Amino acid sequence: MESMDASHVTPRTVAESQSEMAEVVLPNDTNPLGNLLGGRLMHFIDVAGAMAAHRHARSYVVTAAMDHIDFLAPVHVGDLLILRSSVNRAFHTSMEVGVKCWVENYMSGTRRHISSAYLTFVAVDTRGRRIPVPPVIPETEEEKRRFEDAGRRRELRKQETERKKQRSPVNPDPMLSR
Repeated sequence: MESMDASHVTPRTVAESQSEMAEVVLPNDTNPLGNLLGGRLMHFIDVAGAMAAHRHARSYVVTAAMDHIDFLAPVHVGDLLILRSSVNRAFHTSMEVGVKCWVENYMSGTRRHISSAYLTFVAVDTRGRRIPVPPVIPETEEEKRRFEDAGRRRELRKQETERKKQRSPVNPDPMLSR
């Protein structure tokens, strides 16, 4: 069994997990209209979220879920995409990470919010087994609000999972098992 030193579960501030990445949108990232592909943005969000989760857990992490995502405005070839992430709350082995995305047109100097998402990451060891993560210490009022909101979102996710289990048919549709 792999050993974990005491620093592995020492509480950490939100600031210790904060991460930022920037990507220039290139033609290969876009559709025929020159707009960033939604799936490519989701990939960038996943990478940015993983950076914050790695920093907080100081271990390997895997993506367990991505909550609702809206594409608020198109992103064009040549735009600079800025993604900022931080851990909102840690549970036993999982963490909720918030990622906010902006697009910056460096020619005009304008910046606009284009997307936000919440992701759940699970810390794992080299064998893929879940491991404990440190608690989060929210310091600012905004961090405290996000911490509390993350707890509410977790409860809603649990309720939805339970609802789906109860709705699941005992005898599945034979057409779906072909």
